Amino acid sequence: MRTARRLSITFAVSISTLSLTSGIASAQSLAKGFQLSPYNPSERGSDWFAADSLDLRGKGRLAVGVIGDLSLKPLTFRKDGTEVGSPVKSVTVAHVGASVVAANRLRLAINVPAMLAASGENTTFSPNVVLPGVKKQTVSDVRGSIDARLFGTYGAGLTGAMGVSVFVPTGGDGGRAAYASDGSVRVIPRLSLARRADTGLEMAASVGVQVSKKPDTDYANRPGGSSVVFAAAVGKRFASGKLLIGPEIYGVTGTSKLLQRESSPIEAILSARYSATETVRVGAALGTGLTTGFGASALRALGTIEITGKVTVAHDRDGDDITDDVDACPDERGVRSDDPKRHGCPVVDRDKDGIADPDDACPDEPGKASSDPKKNGCPDAPKDRDHDGVFDAVDACPDEPGKANDDPKKNGCPEGPKDRDSDGVLDPDDACPDQPGPKDPDPKKNGCPAVRVEGGQIKILEQVKFKTGSSVILKESDGILTAVTAVLKQHDEIKKVRVEGHTDSKGAPAANKALSQARAASVVKWLVSHGIDSKRLYPKGFGQERPIDSNDTDAGRQNNRRVEFHIDP
Repeated sequence: MRTARRLSITFAVSISTLSLTSGIASAQSLAKGFQLSPYNPSERGSDWFAADSLDLRGKGRLAVGVIGDLSLKPLTFRKDGTEVGSPVKSVTVAHVGASVVAANRLRLAINVPAMLAASGENTTFSPNVVLPGVKKQTVSDVRGSIDARLFGTYGAGLTGAMGVSVFVPTGGDGGRAAYASDGSVRVIPRLSLARRADTGLEMAASVGVQVSKKPDTDYANRPGGSSVVFAAAVGKRFASGKLLIGPEIYGVTGTSKLLQRESSPIEAILSARYSATETVRVGAALGTGLTTGFGASALRALGTIEITGKVTVAHDRDGDDITDDVDACPDERGVRSDDPKRHGCPVVDRDKDGIADPDDACPDEPGKASSDPKKNGCPDAPKDRDHDGVFDAVDACPDEPGKANDDPKKNGCPEGPKDRDSDGVLDPDDACPDQPGPKDPDPKKNGCPAVRVEGGQIKILEQVKFKTGSSVILKESDGILTAVTAVLKQHDEIKKVRVEGHTDSKGAPAANKALSQARAASVVKWLVSHGIDSKRLYPKGFGQERPIDSNDTDAGRQNNRRVEFHIDP
């Protein structure tokens, strides 16, 4: 096996100093050890050994695991190509750790490095200093960490997080004797990024500043005290995404001697992680030092086994950080609210008086806040346009003189049913009382036009028909599409319309999605051919993803096979 790079240092004394008499040797002082390894393991739950994939999904999701770490000759002295001493020949450490994710954004973690075995020999460092050989088994500095996701979502583009790790010495002087501690608290604030590219590559990187007290013993060019720490990784997934393979690089460099060779132990490994089940992952890595800094190993071997909690992913179609299951407006970005009916909905304030329309008794007139719901958002002098003694704020018919009524829907309205749109369908029976339309036995369609603009959509009463299993539009749908064309021509303020295609659940999901996309595209093509600017339209197929009715009945499936026209804001 190749002899990996070793630390090379020019001794201040000749090789004969190493064979001093026992009398002189007895006058030499035995130096204290220091934190040697540049390897800082990732938190449990990461896809990498050193870098962090920032999988901060879940609520209360726990990950526990152990990383086995074998390092060969991380501290060896040579003179003229000949090895003259190795205070640390080999070290075996078990990094036992756990992490817990809270609310898809915050992660708490702990790592306990237990040294299982170590070997080394006393080595004369200078005429008066001997570096002791490592032999003691101990627990190294225990690490506690917290990370907060700033933006992005795991597995979808770029994700960023800020975090901090605190290392607390727990092994006393034994930690220094084992070259596993500086004997003081270390703190590392850091920035981490992770990204999954469309090409299938996965990348991760982090950089931080380690703030610590400089050890009481100086070791030539070793970066004592504060330093810069970093890690980076890039890889690709195989085996249907279960296997991630790629190189990682990590290291440390002293802030006072930035990137000088002796003060910068840097290592590279080739790592592999495999998801044996949804909750169990195993992995292995092998690498070596890239520099001759203190701690850079001739060979480092890593292995891990980890158990993680299952991730339940809640969808958030509009990206407002309010999941669809509790979002009252899942297709419109909104704000949080204690009212379930408004939670996730945009705040609408037509009169710009600072009082949201649902709470504003006079949504079209700027007013003042009031504890009285009937006056909240109304001007000091409430209006009564029809002079019927019922103020507009509570008048169901503010432009028609009427009478007071305990029923809010009739308050201020004239007696007897009305027909506001004069279509022959009285308002109580008219599903569209402000838009004229024909009578229809279906109460939901009675008095409604075939096509109308309502609630951010161009709603149609008839379905667009296609040949079975095809995107070819049947001739019988020309009428409804002609009506859609007329509405688009009348409303030139509508700049962009998303033509959506939907299917029932019969058949393969992928095939259904492709068919729905093709059908939406056919409708766009039809409208463009009849005079609608193509820049105002774009197709989007959702397949069976958004049913509006049960797929267990013929009628329900018929309702789910539909085309919708959504107006982009």
